[in-house]
Amino acid sequence: MKNWIFYALVCLSALSCQKQVSAADVAKINGYWEIEKVVFPDGNKKEYTSSTVYDYIEIKNDKGFRKKVTPQLDGTFLVDDSSEQLSLTQKSGVYTLHYLTAYAKWDEELMSVSDAQLITRNNSKKEYHYKRAQPINLLPDGKKAQ
Repeated sequence: MKNWIFYALVCLSALSCQKQVSAADVAKINGYWEIEKVVFPDGNKKEYTSSTVYDYIEIKNDKGFRKKVTPQLDGTFLVDDSSEQLSLTQKSGVYTLHYLTAYAKWDEELMSVSDAQLITRNNSKKEYHYKRAQPINLLPDGKKAQ
């Protein structure tokens, strides 16, 4: 019984020490993101070793959009006209992304944001882990795409 109580206290302590997302962190959302993995509520994971599509997110004044872009070998991206409108709200220190398309509406809680990583969780408790995407550039001699 004592071991169980100790374990519960350690878990509660670890949860309470989890860093909350700050307003400064939110500014780091803008940019290109590549999905790394999805963690399901039961603990199972789906790993993505590489992705042919990145998410581009842009938020200004708590409004913005997310769109899918396809990286090209010359460092550029193919972009189409489709996108998801989004808004950002904060309540009691919790930031939430609200998505809207012509077909669906959903929310994702912002769990963590840094220069290199983005983690969100949807209403089904699935966690989406992204890494900051970099353009692919295979031009010779390190030349940049025009």
